[in-house]
Amino acid sequence: MKLTITREALVTSLQMISGVVEKRQTMPVLANVLLDARDGKLVITGTNMEVELVAEISDVNIEHESRITVPAKKFTDICRALPEGAAIGIELKDGRLNVRYGSSHFILSTLPAEHFPNVEEEPESVKVTLPQRELKRLIDATSFAMAQQDVRYYLNGMLMELDEQGLRAVATDGHRLALANVSLQTGVSEKRQPIVPRKGILELGRLLSDTDESCTLVFGDNHVRASVGHFTFTSKLIDGKFPDYQRVIPRSGDKVMIADRVLLKGVLSRASILSHESIRGVRLQFEDGLLKVFANNPDQEEAEDSLEVEYPHEALQIGFNVGYLIDVLNALDDEQVKVTLSNANSSALVEGVDTRDAVYVVMPMRL
Repeated sequence: MKLTITREALVTSLQMISGVVEKRQTMPVLANVLLDARDGKLVITGTNMEVELVAEISDVNIEHESRITVPAKKFTDICRALPEGAAIGIELKDGRLNVRYGSSHFILSTLPAEHFPNVEEEPESVKVTLPQRELKRLIDATSFAMAQQDVRYYLNGMLMELDEQGLRAVATDGHRLALANVSLQTGVSEKRQPIVPRKGILELGRLLSDTDESCTLVFGDNHVRASVGHFTFTSKLIDGKFPDYQRVIPRSGDKVMIADRVLLKGVLSRASILSHESIRGVRLQFEDGLLKVFANNPDQEEAEDSLEVEYPHEALQIGFNVGYLIDVLNALDDEQVKVTLSNANSSALVEGVDTRDAVYVVMPMRL
C-alpha cells in the first residue's frame, strides 16, 4: 500500500468511524480500522461486531493497492495532530504502516486484513429513501427514551416500524415512551417491526445532517444498512418482539393543560435542583389557570414554583420524574406544549400544540 491523501479527507471519515470502534475489545483486531486501497479509492471500515461503518474516499492518489488494519485511535490522533491542508503520505512497509508529512514520521503496528470481521451480506427485503433531516428528526425526537442495559433486551434499542403509511420510530424504557413518524412511500404491504440496537441508533444519528440530501435505509432479516453521503452504515437488528406500544398510549384523558414550553421547562428545571437526587420526583398541582410545582429532598430542603397555564378543569395533583418531563420538552420544538391527563395514577400524554407527528407518554410516580 502506498498513497497520498489530504488530512481533511482522512480525519472527517476517521472521526466518524472511531465512534463505532469500542475502547475495550475482546479481539485485538476490533480496536483497529481496516484500510483498503483499491480501484482509485480508499475504503476505511470500523466495527464492534454489532455495528459497522464504512467510508469510501475518492479524493486520494494511490500508487500501490493493498489491505491492512491499524490501531483506530492512534491513527486518528496522528492525522488530527497534523496541520490543516497537510498532504499525508501512507505506506505499508515490512508489515508496519508509515505515516509521513514533512519532517513528521510515524510508524504504526498492523494486523492482517484477513483477521478483520466482515458483516455478512443478506438480501434486502425493504428499502426506503427519505431526506436526512427527516430521519434525523425521528431519531432526535425519540432516542432519549431508549433503555440502557435493561434485562428486557428488546428495549435497549429503537423500533423502526414500517407500514403503508410510512416510517415510525418508537423508544421506551418502561417508564416513558417516545413516538415519532414520517409519511413516505414504503412499498410495504405487511407491517415490519425491526428493532435497531441503541449503539446503532446513536451512530446513525451522528452521520445525519439537517439537510434535504437523501439517505437510504435497507432492512434485511438480521441487519439494517444505511447509505448517507460517502458512508455506509450497517447494524445488526435485535432479535426480539417489541411491546405493543399502542396499548401504552393513554386515550381517555379528559383534562388538558396548555403551557408555554420554555417557561414550563424553566419551572421544572428550577424545582429539580432540590428534588431527590436518585428518584428526581416533583409534585405537580394543577388548578384553574395555574400549575404549581413542588420538590423536596431528604435534607429537608424544598422548592416551590408556579406558572400560569390554560387548565379549565378540576384540581389534580400528580408526581413525575422531573428528568423525564424535561427530556420531552427538550425534544419538542413547539412554542406551546399540551399535556393530557385523566387522574393521579394514569400516564400523561405530552405533545406539541402545532405539530402532531411526535407524541410522548410519561408514567406518574408516587411521592
